[in-house]
Amino acid sequence: MKKIAVLMALTSIVAVGGVQAESPKDECLLYSEKCANQAATLQQRVKKLQQEIKKGKIYNPQELKKLEMKLKEANDLLNSLKSEAPSAPITK
Repeated sequence: MKKIAVLMALTSIVAVGGVQAESPKDECLLYSEKCANQAATLQQRVKKLQQEIKKGKIYNPQELKKLEMKLKEANDLLNSLKSEAPSAPITK
């Protein structure tokens, strides 16, 4: 009887979607997954990447390198946009 109760409990967990532990890693930044409804400015993305890199120990070396590369790309883009911005407003 115990076996049947345990089997039913496990089956209901699987049917509902399983038990998922929340990862402390930001999977949207790292893998571009679980990004639903997450729109950020370039400055927000840079700040978020810096915060994730500071966490350090939760990421393996390859993941940290990937985050650092994304941070460099975001900073490069931000700097290029700043240098291309007109210094005076355009009037008609």
